[in-house]
Amino acid sequence: MIKQIEAKVVNRLRQVTSAIKQAGANQVSIISSTAERQAAIEFAKAAAMRPRIVGEALREISRDVRVSQALFEVLEVQNLIAGGARITLIPPGREMLADLLSGAARPEPEPKAGKG
Repeated sequence: MIKQIEAKVVNRLRQVTSAIKQAGANQVSIISSTAERQAAIEFAKAAAMRPRIVGEALREISRDVRVSQALFEVLEVQNLIAGGARITLIPPGREMLADLLSGAARPEPEPKAGKG
């Protein structure tokens, strides 16, 4: 009879332990889903604010023509670099098209005299 009582107590302890574990898992799940929902709401708010913030920054930048030109030159260079394009820099004051047409863009190197 004592063994039967012990078996019932052990069985009941297992059930209670399982119920406690399940209740804890449920609480964790509720907390996690609430946190995920709140995070999603905050990310959505931030995403909605971004165009306004960027627009205000661009409006401020456009007030100074030199700053705006510099910004867009930098952005253009960044896009060229990101695209893997080759860039050839031309010194100022050079008539590149005329040099290319005349073949004078790169003079041929003179052959070196042999050792003799």
